[in-house]
Amino acid sequence: MNKKCIDVIKLSVPNKPEYVSVIRLTASGIANRMGFDIEKIEDIKVAISEACTNAITHGICKEEANFNVDFYSHEEKLVISVYDNGKGCLNHNIKTPNLKEPKEGGLGVFIIRSLMDDVEISSNNGKGTVIKMTKYVGDDI
Repeated sequence: MNKKCIDVIKLSVPNKPEYVSVIRLTASGIANRMGFDIEKIEDIKVAISEACTNAITHGICKEEANFNVDFYSHEEKLVISVYDNGKGCLNHNIKTPNLKEPKEGGLGVFIIRSLMDDVEISSNNGKGTVIKMTKYVGDDI
């Protein structure tokens, strides 16, 4: 049985790196209220930072535009969607990085997938990208 969503928090954020800290604080507050432990809260904050950086870097590319972050608080999980209205990308272009020869950039999605329990990325060329991340309260799955 699917439990219903308890709370929804929606943010529309200026496409500027200095606002990522506001989103991190919001995520931390929501996760803390839900009962996540410190380690999971840190994982959520790092993952959301990476998703926001992707939206700012690869999304709209206009400082006067905004990207969006939605938090869906359920009894057993927190679902976060970071999305932009940018140019989008082809999902098959997202490659697993070569960790033996790391280079700057290209690790964001890898980091998000390693820190969150479920990650879905959908992107439509010309219509933007959505990174949907889920973290479950309680024991790791």
